[in-house]
Order: sequence, then structure tokens, then C-alpha cells
Amino acid sequence: MPLWSRMKISQKGLYALQAMMMLARHYNQGAIRIRDIAYEEVLPEKFLELILLELKNARIVESVRGAKGGYQLRRPPADIPLSEIIRLIDGPLAPFGDAEQLRSLIDRDVEHRALYQIFLDVRDAAAKILEHTTLADILNPKARKAGRGKKAEAKLVPITTAGNPRRVKED
Repeated sequence: MPLWSRMKISQKGLYALQAMMMLARHYNQGAIRIRDIAYEEVLPEKFLELILLELKNARIVESVRGAKGGYQLRRPPADIPLSEIIRLIDGPLAPFGDAEQLRSLIDRDVEHRALYQIFLDVRDAAAKILEHTTLADILNPKARKAGRGKKAEAKLVPITTAGNPRRVKED
């Protein structure tokens, strides 16, 4: 597979993330039926069944039988990083392919080494974000921002240039 062809998450990956977000919203409230997940998240039920089976086999969700049956998370949302879900459904984290392939290109292709190093840096940054972002974080983005440490956030101030309003960072 060419290096550049893995720039997007698959539709299946997006469906898996949507379903997991719903299960996270209802964590500790019992199992949710596939039909209800599909309806609330506007997902194809048959496809969702296959996705949830994969997540179950990976021990990320569990199924509950019976009248109140369905699926639920096996762990708290704060213990499930997005990277785990994406890697399960779509394989190595994108963009720009896997790290080993990029490292090999950096070693082999001296003329384009700097370009491949940039791609590796982008891939590593994306992977780090996905590895350190949990289902709980995306359900409560304000808490995630607050937990990022003592870094001061850049202020945005409006400016106008040649009649074109824009926002820029203030130093």
C-alpha cells in the first residue's frame, strides 16, 4: 500500500468511534441494544453488529444476554484511548502509514530524508494525541483542556487586513 494512501480513518472506524462514544455516555447504566445504538447514532445496524463483535473479541466491550441485553464497555471510558479503537478497526495509526515504513525510507532515501522525517513527526504527533485522548476526554472536552497542564492558552484577537477579518494568535 502506498505511503500516502492512508490519510483518512475508514467509515468503519468512524462508526466504531461513534458507537463507543454512545456506550461511554451510558457507562454504568446497563447494556445498550444494537438497535438503540444504531438508531441514536444513525448507523447501519448490520454493519454495527460486525463492528461490536470485533470490539467484543478485543475485550473492549462485552455483550449481555437477556431482555435487558446488549453491549456495554468493559472498562471505564477514561481507560479506553482512541488509538486502541482505531488500531483495532483500521490498523496502524495514520496519517502517512506506519512508523517502521517511514524509518526505513529515512534510512534508504537520503535525498528525501528530511521530507520523510517530517511525515514521521506528523505521524508521531497524531499517534500521541490519539494515545492520550480517551473516550472520557471526547465526552468532556473542557475537562481534557483543563488537564493539559499549566500551559497558558494563546489568546485570539480579531484583526482586519484589507477588509478581510481574521483571527490571529496574540503573543
